[in-house]
Amino acid sequence: MLLNPTFIKLNKIPLGLILLNLILYCFFSYDLVRTEYLKLIIFYALLFVLFYQLVKRLKNNLQLLTYISFGFRAAFILAIPNLSQDFYRFIWDGRIILEGLNPYLYTVEYFINEGEFPIAQAQELREGMGVLNASHYTNYPPINQLCFIIAGLFAGKSILGAVIVMRLIIIAADFGTLYFGKRLLEKLRIPAHNIFWYILNPFIIIELTGNLHFEGVMIFFLVWSLYLLYTGKWQWAAVVLALSISVKLIPLIFLPLFFQWFMKFKEGGAKDSTSLNLIRLVVFYAIVVIVTIVLFLPFYSPEFINNYSETVALWFQNFEFNASIYYIARAIGYTFRGYNEIAIIGKIIPIVIFIITLIITFFRRNKSIIELITAMLLVLSIYYFTTTTVHPWYIATLLILSVFTKYKFPLVWSFVIILSYLAYINLNKADKSENLYIIALEYAIVYGVFIWEVFIKKAPEKELLNHS
Repeated sequence: MLLNPTFIKLNKIPLGLILLNLILYCFFSYDLVRTEYLKLIIFYALLFVLFYQLVKRLKNNLQLLTYISFGFRAAFILAIPNLSQDFYRFIWDGRIILEGLNPYLYTVEYFINEGEFPIAQAQELREGMGVLNASHYTNYPPINQLCFIIAGLFAGKSILGAVIVMRLIIIAADFGTLYFGKRLLEKLRIPAHNIFWYILNPFIIIELTGNLHFEGVMIFFLVWSLYLLYTGKWQWAAVVLALSISVKLIPLIFLPLFFQWFMKFKEGGAKDSTSLNLIRLVVFYAIVVIVTIVLFLPFYSPEFINNYSETVALWFQNFEFNASIYYIARAIGYTFRGYNEIAIIGKIIPIVIFIITLIITFFRRNKSIIELITAMLLVLSIYYFTTTTVHPWYIATLLILSVFTKYKFPLVWSFVIILSYLAYINLNKADKSENLYIIALEYAIVYGVFIWEVFIKKAPEKELLNHS
């Protein structure tokens, strides 16, 4: 028995840590207000310390780590997210689709301004999501919308009911990530307990299960795709990668990196010809593109492309939050031009990222699965270092990729990212701008670890290459 007296006696400290974790998660989910900054930091820091201790002490008991990982998630089941308003838009989109309307063609404000309330609790959802979200077209891809539809089907008139359904979907995705992530680690002969640096991490539990961010579903498909790719099922890997892209667009940035993987393709022990490998690569890309397009087709209309591209562009040219290098570029722009250069800088950033991605694709060795995943980690890190907006939940993808490498800076970032919630603490309450000292502290820590691991210590991945 898992909890017999002998087991309890031998594991008093871990069981105490588990109980304390549960208590803290209950306080975090039901008793915390976002503006209670001191409580937020204290709770999060304690949870992180306890998480680190649990993984270290129980790394040889993966079954118990699995039980407690999902036990901690269960603490959030009945909680309304307290650190994010995005879920109100999720519920709106799902219910709008069930009413036969295309969420990519209408903003929430359109209906409210017309005095129309096309779904249950429309006014309440609009007030919950806020003016900014309500005034823009939705930017959530079709598989993400499917999750919203499922919530609408099972809870069409209850906000809490919809929250519970979406939370169960995200938890189910975490089960999938655990399953395929653990299997891939075992095949690579990397300690299987590494997956719990992601699964048990309080950052993941709070941001995904707690705050209902669907990066968890996107990550499930991404890890599944990598597992299929490694086991030789590259056609199915392409299909599943398209599903990942259709939850969140971010995996699109990884597509060029597959070039070297296919160029070294072997079948039957001998390396295939370059032309045959190129054909495989083209077919892989074609499958990804075709499946993604097919998934978007039910929402297509002449206005769709314009509305969707306009909404995606906002993240580069209008929004700014918790950035690093961009803020330096913005300060330089203010010095020489006297105004915010986000419209110009936002157009340059994608070009810079594209060039860096091509450099890593063609001039860095990416032939093994660990090298490929490491390349993904580096490209995505550079993107987040340079972009205008880095919300906390974005870091989840870096964290899962780091599980398959020796890099730890994403784990460190998953701890200090909590500082981004303090960004709007200013002594002058009339000042609504971000506190750049807090952001500077966050990035000083992250960049310090990143530079140490990538440029000074160097090369963790080399220790793993013989396993891939």
